[in-house]
Amino acid sequence: MRITVFFQHYHTPDCSTAGRPYALVERLAHEHEVTVITTDAWRTRRVTHAFDWVPHAADFVELSVPYDNAMTAGRRLRSFLQYATRAAARALVRAKPDLIIGSSTPLTAAAAAGGVAQTRGVPWIFEVRDLWPDFPIQMGAVPSLPARRLLYGLEHLLYRSADHVVTASPDMTRHVRTALPPDQVSTLSYGTDFDLHARADARDDEDLRRELGLPDAPIVLYAGSFGRANDIPTLLAAARRLDDRDAVFVFAGDGYHAPAIEEAARNCAPVIRLPPQPYPRMLRIFRCAEVSVVSFIDLPVLGTNGPSKFYDSLGAGTPVVVTGNGWTRRFVEEQGCGWAVPAEAPDRLADTIAGILDRPEALCEAGRRARDAARTHFDRARDMDRYAALVARVAAKATPSRR
Repeated sequence: MRITVFFQHYHTPDCSTAGRPYALVERLAHEHEVTVITTDAWRTRRVTHAFDWVPHAADFVELSVPYDNAMTAGRRLRSFLQYATRAAARALVRAKPDLIIGSSTPLTAAAAAGGVAQTRGVPWIFEVRDLWPDFPIQMGAVPSLPARRLLYGLEHLLYRSADHVVTASPDMTRHVRTALPPDQVSTLSYGTDFDLHARADARDDEDLRRELGLPDAPIVLYAGSFGRANDIPTLLAAARRLDDRDAVFVFAGDGYHAPAIEEAARNCAPVIRLPPQPYPRMLRIFRCAEVSVVSFIDLPVLGTNGPSKFYDSLGAGTPVVVTGNGWTRRFVEEQGCGWAVPAEAPDRLADTIAGILDRPEALCEAGRRARDAARTHFDRARDMDRYAALVARVAAKATPSRR
């Protein structure tokens, strides 16, 4: 089967992200002819080169479309529209595929996939990795009421035109099912890569600490984007509250709030900033931590997210403190693999972390439950097999006119 995948944001495990797009393309390419239409924005951001940029047997169409989280809203919009128009144009002149996958974010990337699918009369799967347009609207990036209405109309048009919708979290699925029948929507999390977890030798953890300059003290870890949505000021305030404790707050990543973290690292003993790390090494850093934090500002849409750091921390056996409401809060409370505090509440966060570090037996038990929960619910290889089976079902169910 010929499959065309639209990814504006593609990355490999050599990048400072979880590499889920790479895992999907690699899995599908085992059985099908896969063409990926993407950009080269992440190619130069690889920290290492242990993985091929293009998975074996896949075909890549790379567009030169710049993108960076530091861009203004206007520049981001231009990037989104440039990718969508150029990707659609390239897809329309290539051999007709049997199925198309369109992945958001942004919504325009999925719109390009859906438009090409309709034009060529083939089935398509809409992969929802973030809820758009709720995310940019609630973040204040779309102040115009007519623009909001247009985006919501596009969102529901794409849901209805897709042959199936795949989401990254159960709360996203709940949202999409307000517009579609339940059997037309599936939840397939980013998950965590247990093969990469298994390659790490626990005996090397001390070497990694020395390599990264981490002290021999309990580690509270935040890993990932330092973006506006991630409530970094609350984490820094909580870290200052821990100044008198034998613990360090490690921030690993990059983004908007990087200057504030750098300043805190210079002036606050418990704060350490690490540069972006390749995915396999980041899994080892999770294992070195006593607890990790998954934080967002207090917006409803952010409670639907399926953050990769959540799955990877649990997979490493490191319990998680989540902030705010949403499915991750329910999950850690039900599974006993972490704790939850309100969003934007630095005193509550600091008190919770201090209490956790004072209870080593409870911390150990939560870590055991974390790994068990990840094995049961978030095994990426198993979910990629499910994705491949879903692709086959959607293609088989398509009407003759759409094959």
